[in-house]
Amino acid sequence: MSRRERRVPRRRSATESLLSIVLLLEALLVFFLTLVVFALDALPPAAAFIGGGVLFLILLALGRVMRFEWAVWVGWLMQIVIILTGLLEPLMFGIGAIFVALWTYCFITGRRLDTRNAALFPDDTTENPTTDAKEAP
Repeated sequence: MSRRERRVPRRRSATESLLSIVLLLEALLVFFLTLVVFALDALPPAAAFIGGGVLFLILLALGRVMRFEWAVWVGWLMQIVIILTGLLEPLMFGIGAIFVALWTYCFITGRRLDTRNAALFPDDTTENPTTDAKEAP
């Protein structure tokens, strides 16, 4: 039997993981918000479902590319959008503020964990390349 090469998954940073979780939770929030906006007739049905669907998909897609620095900045902009949904349903001002607090906490904590992990587990592949060559099959 021949050995298949297995693709080693990329190690996600703590910041990337935490912010992706927040975006997933916000996508679920937007899903339910879309149903509420539709039920309360705050928008015409087409506008409610199209707008909610687009925002839902943006949040999901953004969670997948959170490893890029620009995605984190877009994530901050999406926090503003979540708060602005309070114009459709006033309760969302409070819920949006809670999610901004959660996003901020996860951002700060993720950066702190990434800094700590970088200090505890330095990437030693560039420092000692001869050990890697000996262990290769």
